[in-house]
Amino acid sequence: MPELSTSEDLPLQPQTPDALMLFGFWYRALPADQLSRGRLTRAILLEQPLVIGRSRDRQRQPFALRDACPHRGMPLSCGQFDGEEIECSYHGWRFDAHSGQCKLIPSLVPEQNVKVDRIYAGSYPCAERDDFIWVFIPDPAPAGAGYSKPAPAPIPAPEIPKFSERYKLAYLTADLPCSVDHGIIGLMDPTHGPFVHQAWWWRSRHSIHEKQKNFEPIPYGFRMSAHTPSSNSAPYKLLRLYADADSITTTIDFVLPNRRSEIIRAGKYWFSSLTTVTPITRSQCRIDVVAAWNLFRWIPFGPQLLKFVFAKFVEQDRRTMELQSEGLKHNPHLMLIDDADRPAKWYFGLKNAMLEMKKNGGEFRHPMTGSVTLRWRS
Repeated sequence: MPELSTSEDLPLQPQTPDALMLFGFWYRALPADQLSRGRLTRAILLEQPLVIGRSRDRQRQPFALRDACPHRGMPLSCGQFDGEEIECSYHGWRFDAHSGQCKLIPSLVPEQNVKVDRIYAGSYPCAERDDFIWVFIPDPAPAGAGYSKPAPAPIPAPEIPKFSERYKLAYLTADLPCSVDHGIIGLMDPTHGPFVHQAWWWRSRHSIHEKQKNFEPIPYGFRMSAHTPSSNSAPYKLLRLYADADSITTTIDFVLPNRRSEIIRAGKYWFSSLTTVTPITRSQCRIDVVAAWNLFRWIPFGPQLLKFVFAKFVEQDRRTMELQSEGLKHNPHLMLIDDADRPAKWYFGLKNAMLEMKKNGGEFRHPMTGSVTLRWRS
């Protein structure tokens, strides 16, 4: 992760491997519709190989295990799954899919006193929220330590805020060829829009004007306080006509390790999204956008239309990250400048504070001391 200085023009130094990814958080693993009962699916989160599936009972609860048999390291995803237990394809060891507890070692004879029930494959807390499977990745155990009975996650998996019982839901996902740090600061960058996201139905570089937003600290993150949406965006202009509301407000939060939420309220109508940038490896991440809304529910193919818009934005970001990665290969000198890059500085400050707290204990030292107003042109 780039090390931070205190200068106004903030240089980004080469990334250090031990500070690239944050453990001890929930992460989106994959869309829920990619899971089928009785089948195993492979995934990678924070360079941790996972095997994910669903039980065959009525609850169809998802589970996540480390994709390696504790016996000889064979990927469990290569084995058989009967809906309750996974059988390793190498020696037939069987593990409970949810707890990871070993249930059978076929090679044992009666007089061999191996306590099978004390053997575990690594198991991770797993939950389904808003059409996605989330997995809690705990802090790494000491080197050489085995796995034991899994501990529950300290907090529930995140969920998109919703403000009515009836709503639509859609998601989009795309791989980004960059580190999670560059993916996140690209996500929160307020000034690239007129240059990267140009479209007749959105905005152009000719609509650039000065903006002023208020920000405030929140636990493990920061908030762009409720404000009137941008006046140079066509969808917001349409929303004003549709909602016929006294006011339209947008609130945007960023919370560690990777979550950006946006809530738009217009009278009884609302739009809510939760975007995450998930580290897959040290040089690859994935962006997942999930949105819920009760706007324009009468429009045919509404979710498909919104997904089309999302896809345009995400593809433009993905292409930008792809081009940027070519320049980053040569480790150039980089900098962050006020005010437009201040959220990126806060992100690195939040991440450093979290790593420091995990390393040395003590309280979390938030990089923001209070509310602040930022100005930029976009």
